[in-house]
Amino acid sequence: MGALHEGHASLLRRARSENDLTVASIFVNPAQFNDPRDLRLYPRTLAGDIKKLEAEKTDFLLLPSARGMYPDGYRYRLSETVDSKVLCGAHRPGHFEGVLTVVMKLLNLVRADRAYFGEKDYQQFRLIKGMAEAFFMQTEIIPCPTLRETDGLAMSSRNLLLKPEHRRLAPALYKAIRSSARPAEVKKRLRALGFAPDYIEDRWGRRFAAAKLGKVRLIDNVKLAFVP
Repeated sequence: MGALHEGHASLLRRARSENDLTVASIFVNPAQFNDPRDLRLYPRTLAGDIKKLEAEKTDFLLLPSARGMYPDGYRYRLSETVDSKVLCGAHRPGHFEGVLTVVMKLLNLVRADRAYFGEKDYQQFRLIKGMAEAFFMQTEIIPCPTLRETDGLAMSSRNLLLKPEHRRLAPALYKAIRSSARPAEVKKRLRALGFAPDYIEDRWGRRFAAAKLGKVRLIDNVKLAFVP
């Protein structure tokens, strides 16, 4: 959705290393925002994004409009009934309908052999991979490791919205979910630090977290040392 950072650049590099042509799409998808304010404030840095794509020698940029992507007014949409109802899906009604719908549209437009998704949004990756398989799509969905800042914070476009004092505190989320404490204890620790956790939950062999610092919602996940 734009506001490109080094995490996005790593996806572009891997795509370029494994394919003859690379395509990036930039589209701030209104269908996946359940909070109009969040959509309004989402960072948009198109001129800088284009320079980053050029620096990574990306061959094509798909830059659609909302009207172009939703000529039907979003009457037709794609739903998933199990994995989209937990974690972020439980806290952001309609979010994953918007994600799956727009990704299917983008994949149908580009018809790529492979598409690369970061594991920071692991639930999103899992759902998109399942969608591509369920609908016999030609595109293989490839997971790529989460990239982090030097202090451990997962790279995210939303990090640009953090106030300085919240940016200093934000890496504590990663540190907390790597601990051996149970999810309820991790949530308690984060609250004491000043976070407002949505959830800390173990599933699919990973620990997932979503928490707000001020008005910015951060998500992260790590592999568990054992599958619970």
